Amino acid sequence: MSLKISVIGTGYLGATHAACMAKMGFETIGIDNDLSKIKILETGAIPFYEPGLAELLSTEVKSGRLKFGSDISAVKDCDVHFLCVGTPQKNNSLAADLSFVEAAVSAIAPHLKPGSLLVGKSTVPVGTAQMLREKLANLAPQAELAWNPEFLREGFAVEDTLHPNRLVVGVTSDRAENILREVYQKNLSENTPWIRADLPTAELVKVAANSFLATKISFINAMAEVCEAAGGDVKVLADAIGYDPRIGNRFLQAGIGFGGGCLPKDIRAFMSRVEELGASQALEFLSDIDSINLRARQRLIDVVRSEFTTDLKSLRIAVLGAAFKPDSDDVRDSPALDISLQLFEAGAQVTVHDPKAIENARARFPKLNYESNLEKCVTGANLILHLTEWREYREMDPAKLGTLVADKNLIDGRNMLDREKYRANGWHFHALGRSN
Repeated sequence: MSLKISVIGTGYLGATHAACMAKMGFETIGIDNDLSKIKILETGAIPFYEPGLAELLSTEVKSGRLKFGSDISAVKDCDVHFLCVGTPQKNNSLAADLSFVEAAVSAIAPHLKPGSLLVGKSTVPVGTAQMLREKLANLAPQAELAWNPEFLREGFAVEDTLHPNRLVVGVTSDRAENILREVYQKNLSENTPWIRADLPTAELVKVAANSFLATKISFINAMAEVCEAAGGDVKVLADAIGYDPRIGNRFLQAGIGFGGGCLPKDIRAFMSRVEELGASQALEFLSDIDSINLRARQRLIDVVRSEFTTDLKSLRIAVLGAAFKPDSDDVRDSPALDISLQLFEAGAQVTVHDPKAIENARARFPKLNYESNLEKCVTGANLILHLTEWREYREMDPAKLGTLVADKNLIDGRNMLDREKYRANGWHFHALGRSN
């Protein structure tokens, strides 16, 4: 008998996982207490942007394999339940807010049939799974808990779910592992690496991976600071060290740093939890990583003031990008929006463009001016800031762009534009970490 799947929480992670489970052939139901979100999903649409997901979800809803609802009792016949609820940063604290995870476990417990498996996918502080396991033992001793962290990249979430580069499962029994092997049978047939771990190690894998990625990004941004001070070129530096196989050239793109709903809050929650465990010295470096990342945003603002004017009220700025990364409409902790807001509050006339994230940005920062048409956004600008590396920005024609702006000034906050091409067309072009 084929397994029946439930997914608790239908945000970015949950909706993607549910659609992909259905694609793999499982009867799947997604549950969420946000009725407006459920109404959208039931129609086969998605309330956010992710390449390829809308088409996949629509297909699976039409097939009948994928359903959505708000009544958690609808999961009573399911065999495997994936927890995909959020773990945001607490107010006035570095720690993760686990209230949504705990509430989800309490809500689902009365509806777990004997032998069912509850599988956490949310990013949580180490020790959470054991705490939830003990909670489940009291509320639903007939069920078992496992942990299966996700490693999705926004913009590639469908591919990363259907064809993951590894599968990590934290389990306390062979039975739990075998159930998850059945869930991921198609992935295993593609020789996807399978890593069995205990619960704390499975939790640590995700936060360790995010911490390493954050470290790599902040390292090259620190080198960008040094290059500007010393008269060097961080792009050449990154290319040179990237040839070393021990280092590699991925994520060595200096710029305004990382944002989003994962990296910033996950490394902070990691630091907080490790301090609780009495091992805070082990992660003291992450505080520096966080500081370097935030400083990268300020460095761009400093360039605006030092190279153009300290009186920002006279400056009309066109900002290219609102999402924290391309191929996404996610504006959580977006460096681009943070910079835009700071410049606006300092008196600059700021207009923001983004191919997908304008409405989300407007909802978060309604005071800013937004323009959905790229040419209109840049028309009459004294300065262009390239802050999210969408393809359409990389494909802009410097000559044509120059006919629209008031002044040919551009700061490349992502080091992705062709500097020499812009300079050949008369642009004053500044790329972070490239002093020449």
